[in-house]
Amino acid sequence: MKVDLHFHLEEGPYSLRWLSRTLQGLSSTEPKPDRALGHHALPYAEEMAQLLSRRMRQGCYSEEWLDRYLTTGRERGIQEFGVVDHLYRFRECRPYYEKHMLLDDSPVGKLQRTWLDQVCVASLADFVDFVTEAKKTRPDLALGIEADFFPGGEAELGALLANYDWDYVIGSVHFLEGWGFDNPEAKAGFDGREPVQTYAAYYELLKQACESGLFHIIAHPDNLKVFGFRPANEKELLPYYRQIAEIMVQSGVITEINTGLAYRYPIAESCPSPLFLSVLAEYQVPLTLSSDAHFPDDIGTLLDSALADAVELGYTELAVFRKGKRRMMPIFEKDARME
Repeated sequence: MKVDLHFHLEEGPYSLRWLSRTLQGLSSTEPKPDRALGHHALPYAEEMAQLLSRRMRQGCYSEEWLDRYLTTGRERGIQEFGVVDHLYRFRECRPYYEKHMLLDDSPVGKLQRTWLDQVCVASLADFVDFVTEAKKTRPDLALGIEADFFPGGEAELGALLANYDWDYVIGSVHFLEGWGFDNPEAKAGFDGREPVQTYAAYYELLKQACESGLFHIIAHPDNLKVFGFRPANEKELLPYYRQIAEIMVQSGVITEINTGLAYRYPIAESCPSPLFLSVLAEYQVPLTLSSDAHFPDDIGTLLDSALADAVELGYTELAVFRKGKRRMMPIFEKDARME
């Protein structure tokens, strides 16, 4: 059993790099490429231009774009899928982010204000309606959302989430005191910070997210390391790893092995780290798998190694969700049990 419960249909900012990466995703997942067209021939370039033009006209909420993920994933052995998008992409949720992000006239505030303008361009209702309809003919697909946790914002977030019928909700921490620490343009915010103290603040937020009752899954539980920011001796973080594992068990949330940082960011390591994963296994925190793909050719990337790591630590099941209910799927057997 291989699952991928965390992939995204689209993500700005909409730069030339985004266009290039979208075209790469289209080319890599084109179901019927014309083998007679050389990759440096004009007809090939014209065909690719037509593909990109159609993708831009249709947008990401099209069956053609979604099925590029699903078809590629099935070819890579994935049996259960969960599509999510970040809550900050949706106009209905902008006031939530405006209240909690740093958007003042400081350099980081100005940068983040521009970023929010660039990415907050879609409709949450359109996303939900599209995936809900797509699920009717794709029984291996679930509808999720990735929502940022901000301390003090629980009631607002709960009200936003309550309007829709999610199969599951992923909670994530991307901001410390309003600073988006995983934005490459804002990574100077790490300068001068003491690692253990910063992780202590991060894990306090993750603890509150687990206890909030808003989430089924906690995403990438050590993504503060995204640019390599971590104590020289990772064992200094063991008390926090154990605290989070215990809180997850007590609150009934699970986490994921998320390979996105391993293939897309400087740290080149999945979340959680091998040490953190061993702690989660010790506390028997249930797991699911996530490639965190943002383009269809990335779906399932490194999930074989993630699954092998889980099995080596004694995991025999993976979690999937339908209608807010967790289902534990055996990795090697056919039967499943409901929780």
